[in-house]
Amino acid sequence: MIFASFWTALALSMAPSPQQPSGEPVLGMETVRLWPGRAPEAKGDGPDETPTLAIMRPHRGHENGTAIVVAPGGGYVGLADNLEGRQVADWFASRGVTAFVLKYRVGPKARLPIPFADGQRAVRYVRANAATLGIDPARIGMIGFSAGGHLSATVATLGEAGRADASDPIDRVSSRPDFLVLGYPWLEGMKLDARGRSQYCDFSPVNCDPKRFERYQPVRTVTERTPPTFIYHTTADGLVPAMGSLRFYEALQAKKVPVELHVFANGDHGTGLGGADPALARWPELMENWLRAQRLLDRKP
Repeated sequence: MIFASFWTALALSMAPSPQQPSGEPVLGMETVRLWPGRAPEAKGDGPDETPTLAIMRPHRGHENGTAIVVAPGGGYVGLADNLEGRQVADWFASRGVTAFVLKYRVGPKARLPIPFADGQRAVRYVRANAATLGIDPARIGMIGFSAGGHLSATVATLGEAGRADASDPIDRVSSRPDFLVLGYPWLEGMKLDARGRSQYCDFSPVNCDPKRFERYQPVRTVTERTPPTFIYHTTADGLVPAMGSLRFYEALQAKKVPVELHVFANGDHGTGLGGADPALARWPELMENWLRAQRLLDRKP
């Protein structure tokens, strides 16, 4: 299957080099653990089972109080932590936004809902530590690409209020982001086809029962409380068809959630911020215009 072959190659391309500790992205940023001890459902304490946030801060004196959690893609088998992580964090930091690159757990040992738990915890961590981090707890967004887009949309549509009686202070705050940005999101990877199969299990079939993960389709869980959303996709994306983004757009519209969608004619899957393509390089400009219209780049007193 072409789809499976691509993601296998992608996972291999993102494998750590011999000089790099296994599972640790080289981001050059301050890194914090999402849980002080062993993460829930983890069987060990290795890097591949330890979700983290790498923090990219704006230049001192240019902070605007907005924060964003960045979820790289990688088909839930790896993480494109440079193209869809570090580069995205740099873009936001240059505009005054404090960015947090999420290293969530992936692979056969970290099936859903484990990555979802990591995504929820990431938003909660940033919100619970807003005062220390110098950000506004009501201006925390999430951006995700491909599988990271699916994760971000799932966190946004299934976000939970904090539990006031939780023993962990981080669990006392909401996990729902205040705004959402999706880049070519893989929103229908868990959808069953006529044979009862799904893309999610096709390219990572070890111990994968498609029926167990069918419920993780964000289009089904959109509510009026889903945050304002910006979506970017391309018609030429042969791996994650744009129709999934269109259906998510329609679901948001039906619930009267503010949403903006841009579908470019050309461009392969995995374009990040657009690279050297002069047409695709426009989509971050459109996103910036949208962020400004939401007043998210205004400086807070």
